[in-house]
Amino acid sequence: MTTPRPKRSERTRPAAVAGFLVVQTVAAVFFVGDAIGDLISDPQAAHSIFESMVVLALVLGVVFGGWELRRALERMRTQEAALAVASGALYDVIQAEFAAWGLTAAEQDVGFLALKGLDAAEIADMRGSAQGTVRAQLTRVYAKAGVSNRAQFAALFVEDLLGGRLVPEGQAAAG
Repeated sequence: MTTPRPKRSERTRPAAVAGFLVVQTVAAVFFVGDAIGDLISDPQAAHSIFESMVVLALVLGVVFGGWELRRALERMRTQEAALAVASGALYDVIQAEFAAWGLTAAEQDVGFLALKGLDAAEIADMRGSAQGTVRAQLTRVYAKAGVSNRAQFAALFVEDLLGGRLVPEGQAAAG
């Protein structure tokens, strides 16, 4: 199971920030050299002192900008890893439930595709089978899951993600 690919803006934002950080660093190096030259030639001049304070602020901005960029990239990697774990965990939960319900391999395929939001016609096209066959398989999947339609079927797994009961009310007393 693959994780969804981040949007283009989410992929390019760190690169853009890094680019601005590089430009800011080059500017800081230039202004540090200029400020040092001014301080050597006239250390008491107001212009030299002011320019030195501005250079210090620019250098601190580069340092803090780099630090924040590093933290943001680390947060992004952590979130992507958590999403991958959650996606894998949901897949494992679905697999376990399908096995507990005794779904055949074909019913499991149809069940996964239904959970992904495909309708019977799309599932039939993907599997190279008749729509009637897919509808019959979906009916068996719903019956084995103890639900009567696609919305209830999907809700079983959404409830599990939200910390609710995975087994429908009617099956809790029986099973």
